[in-house]
Amino acid sequence: MKLKYSNLQLINLIIVLIIPFLIWGPFFPDLIVSLSALFFLFYVIKNKEFSFFNNKPFIIFFSFCIYCILLSVFVAKDMMFSFESSLFYFRIGVFSCFIWYLIDRDKNILSYFYYALVLCFSALVIDGYIQYFTGTNLVGFKISGVRVSSFFGDELIMGSYLSRLFPLLFALFLIKKKQKYEIYFIGALFILVDVLIFMSGERSAFFFLNLSTVFIIILIKEYQKFRLITFIIAIICVVILSLNSSKLNERMFIDPAKNLGLMESSNEAVIFTSEYDSLIKTAYNMFKDKALFGHGPKMFRIICADEKYATGVTPCKTHPHNFYIQLLAETGIIGFLFLFSALSYVVFISLRQFKSIIFKKKRPLTDYQVCLLAGILITVWPLTPNGNFFNNWLMITYSLPIGFYLQSIYSKKPII
Repeated sequence: MKLKYSNLQLINLIIVLIIPFLIWGPFFPDLIVSLSALFFLFYVIKNKEFSFFNNKPFIIFFSFCIYCILLSVFVAKDMMFSFESSLFYFRIGVFSCFIWYLIDRDKNILSYFYYALVLCFSALVIDGYIQYFTGTNLVGFKISGVRVSSFFGDELIMGSYLSRLFPLLFALFLIKKKQKYEIYFIGALFILVDVLIFMSGERSAFFFLNLSTVFIIILIKEYQKFRLITFIIAIICVVILSLNSSKLNERMFIDPAKNLGLMESSNEAVIFTSEYDSLIKTAYNMFKDKALFGHGPKMFRIICADEKYATGVTPCKTHPHNFYIQLLAETGIIGFLFLFSALSYVVFISLRQFKSIIFKKKRPLTDYQVCLLAGILITVWPLTPNGNFFNNWLMITYSLPIGFYLQSIYSKKPII
């Protein structure tokens, strides 16, 4: 069974719809990912094209998925509830490999993703700035305090969307044939997006933007000055904006600085905020109790209220807001090592690239690959608050650059 070109084009368009659907919520993107993963599994088995799964990243990821399922069965306090996170988590790896397959079969999908990202980013920029200056966006969502959310409404994750997908947009921009006017347009878009992420009030998203941008500027060759100039202009705009908005400045800079100090009541050091601090310490207490295997996927929200583990002002939420601490608490050291190995890989490859640039004047990775690696870096970065590791929406946003990166590294059909 081989896919006809017309059917492949339809599949490409459906997959690319993930980009705008992520703005509306997790349901439709997750539906696309789940169905496409099942379809690709059937296709691979039917055609015996197991080469897409015969690589170290997928094998390690699939082993992690099996491990999580076993934890749900034998360790979790509530097996069925834990299964909601672990049972079909493998679909994320299969979906990433499906992206690889689609790029191999039809390079046009790269353009589809590029234009989808440009259109969605542009729409968020227009709507977000309207919301910031008027208080209400084009569909009636009001600004939340000083935090711009645009079409995301009450879900204050616009900054996360933009910062996590920005490296992918830049990667696709680099390999596209461009007219001069398009370069100017993308430059302006980059500046406006940088500032808009700051206006979202999402501290982690703003940090991820800065981290990925510095990473890219250091390690790429083409368009290095282009990104540096747009970034400097954006930072100048951010400084001006923060000086004219005391509330936004307080949220992004002053409050975190206060919380990195000492608590007045107990004279105890706090990690970021008192709420985040209590979640981290509660999760760490859970880890100490079951260090090797943890308590099972999705179990933090059930066990965190136990007085045996709970500590601080807000010890209990759906997750501890840090991937690494969550995996330590729910999957133990073994599960933690999965994510840590991904971080180690990114650090190793990055240092190799930097060393080669300095001493050999060569670049083992293309600029395209560097940008994709930046997208992976902000996913595995350990030192900032983030969401639930098993969250469907987050899962999809970090699966996309991985699929493109796998294709660029393992495929026999390089795009450049």
